[in-house]
Amino acid sequence: MLNYIFGAIILISVLCGIFTGNGVKLADGIIEGAKDSIELLTTMAGMLLLWSGIMEIAAQGGFTKVIGRALSPVLRRLFKNAPKNSKALNYISMNVSANLLGLGNAATPFGLSAMKELHRLNNESERVSDDMVVFVLMNTASIQLMPTMVGTLRQSYGSKAPFDILPAVWISSACALAVGLILAKIIRR
Repeated sequence: MLNYIFGAIILISVLCGIFTGNGVKLADGIIEGAKDSIELLTTMAGMLLLWSGIMEIAAQGGFTKVIGRALSPVLRRLFKNAPKNSKALNYISMNVSANLLGLGNAATPFGLSAMKELHRLNNESERVSDDMVVFVLMNTASIQLMPTMVGTLRQSYGSKAPFDILPAVWISSACALAVGLILAKIIRR
C-alpha cells in the first residue's frame, strides 16, 4: 500500500514540476538527491561495516561472553523462561550490546537468532511467550549509550558536536524502556 502512496506522490510531484515550468529544477533536484543519497549510504555503510566487524571479532574473541556474564543477572530476571546458559540469552546479550552502541542494524542478526531460540523454547507455539514480548519491547525502546549511527549522520550533515545529544538519548531511551517493562509486567499478571 505504501508503495502506491509513494508512487503517487512522486508522479504528482513530477507532473507538477513539468506543468509549472520547473522541469529543469526538477531534473537538477533528482540528480542532486541521487548524489546525496549515495554519499549518505556510503557513510552509513562504512560505519555499519566497521561496527559489525568489531561485533564479530568480539563474538569470536569471547568478549561477548564476558558481556553476557555481566548482563546475565538482569537478563535472567527479564527472561524467566530461558535457561541460564541458553543460546537465547547469549544472542539477547549480543543484541543488547549492539543496541547499547547504537548499532541497530548490527544488532538485527542477533535479535533474529534470539527470537528463533525464544520461539524454540516456547515449544514453537503459535502464541508468543512473555519472553518474546519483552525482547521485542527491549529492541523497540533500547537504551543507547553511544548512538553511533545518529552521530555519524549528524557529522555527515555538518554538526560540530554530533554527540551533544547523548543526555537526551539516554534519558528518553531509559524512560521508554522503563515504561515498557513496567507495562509488560503489569499485563503479564
